[in-house]
Amino acid sequence: MTEIEQKTEENPAESSPVDGASLCSECHAGVLRLQYLTYFTWLNQELITVPNFPSWVCDVCGRREYDPRAISWLNTLLNPGAGRRVPMRRRNLPPRDNRLHRNPVARE
Repeated sequence: MTEIEQKTEENPAESSPVDGASLCSECHAGVLRLQYLTYFTWLNQELITVPNFPSWVCDVCGRREYDPRAISWLNTLLNPGAGRRVPMRRRNLPPRDNRLHRNPVARE
């Protein structure tokens, strides 16, 4: 038996069933496969639809897991403050003492 076959037989759970796919956490029988679906979400009182959204779908039970990076990106886009400048906060400086800035040489 070759070294590769031994590693596969010793711990088959370590190897992925399909390239980049993983086992379903709900049914434990299916494989999650990447599909591009329409994603629906509510923003206040409006229904937002996003076509071609990446998600992982189980081929047995149909469970969907959305790509966390894509969800984060979408939340950033839907944030009401997106694209606005962040106001710079001014530091409160102590009051200036005019006596320190007088020229002691110039006298009238």
